[in-house]
Amino acid sequence: MSGSLTTAAREIAKYNLDLVGIQKVRWEEGGTARGEDYTFIDGKENEYKQLRTGFFVQRRLVLAVTREEFVSDRMSYIVLSGRMCHITV
Repeated sequence: MSGSLTTAAREIAKYNLDLVGIQKVRWEEGGTARGEDYTFIDGKENEYKQLRTGFFVQRRLVLAVTREEFVSDRMSYIVLSGRMCHITV
């Protein structure tokens, strides 16, 4: 994972979050990056090939990801399999 993604993952870990969606990602490498506690899943870039959305997924949940859908550079969602759980927003 690159430096800025590692820094973001550390901040997310401070709050003990399992899944975090982010916008306006500027990451030239694209794709998926695995870190110590989180995997970053990169999304669809805009027409200028610079901004996109993405998700930080906690390591224990990565296998539950069944689908990532990147509708546009501003909208995306992720589908997890498993038992029904309580989500706090």
